Amino acid sequence: MGANHSRRWLLVTGAVAVVGVVMSALLWQKLNNIQEELARRSTDSTAQSIEARTLARQAQDGTRELTARLALLETRLSEVSLQRSQLEELMQSLSRSRDENLVVDMESALRLAQQQAQLTGSAEPMLAALKSADQRLARAAQPRLNPLQRAIARDVERIKATTVTDVPGLLLKLDELTRLVDELPLANAMPMASNTRARAAAPAPARAASAAAPSDNPARALLDRLDLRAWWEHTWQGVRDDARNLLRVSRIDQPDAALLAPEQSFFLRENLKLKLLNARLGLLSRQTASARSDLASASAMLGKYFDPASRRTEAAGQLLQQVQTQMKSSELPRLDETLAALATAAAGR
Repeated sequence: MGANHSRRWLLVTGAVAVVGVVMSALLWQKLNNIQEELARRSTDSTAQSIEARTLARQAQDGTRELTARLALLETRLSEVSLQRSQLEELMQSLSRSRDENLVVDMESALRLAQQQAQLTGSAEPMLAALKSADQRLARAAQPRLNPLQRAIARDVERIKATTVTDVPGLLLKLDELTRLVDELPLANAMPMASNTRARAAAPAPARAASAAAPSDNPARALLDRLDLRAWWEHTWQGVRDDARNLLRVSRIDQPDAALLAPEQSFFLRENLKLKLLNARLGLLSRQTASARSDLASASAMLGKYFDPASRRTEAAGQLLQQVQTQMKSSELPRLDETLAALATAAAGR
């Protein structure tokens, strides 16, 4: 009987050893597959990081170019101001009659207001210049200048009936969008756990009971089994919690958002900010097509990489949609009728 019992134990031990070797081989093969998958994803993430940096560098180059264009526009505006001062000095130096000086002064003021309106994208300079010219004509009370007053009234009505883009309002909304970029959650962001499980060591009551148990073998063996079972349950709970943290199952409609590494979120947000800043500079420089293109790219990035279920993302998308809707391509009206009437009055006809 003792030999049979020993043989059975040897067979059981051998079977357990074979099962352990097989399980170790399977686990080793699975670990190799996981390592290969991680290496492939790391290579893809590195390539995407290089691409994101390239895009950021291109956006910076575009920003510098737009800054240079803005500086050129400011230079032109200063040249216009210089021309106005030169015209004023020229008018003061000439000995003309009051009506001729009035006509020349109004013409220069209206042309300057028209240039300022084209630079700023607002019709307010032209309306202010027309109103000032109408008041001066009313004070002059010259019957031969009545056609000029009627031309001014028609131009004022035409300008008020024209719908232009509200550039200051759009700039405020773009600034608000730029501020919201840092608060937008990404589509593959890790959700924060609502509660944290505290991992205890071995159960204190079992150990206390084990220490206080009598020295007889059956009771001590029972307590050891209870202690071993509690330790096994605790270890299994810890492994299961770690496995849950390693694996996430979520719906992401855009595959690129799932492959975005956490450290690349900074470059993504900065690239989105650069798109919004480029659109802002495009509005300031009256390049509506460029601004529309940058806003379309920003909208695509917002829907591709950020969480669409977040309220902040929805608010940013609605604000971006409002900016795209309010951008109108209508051109500012010109003061051709008033300037023609001024030319007629200056010629004395």
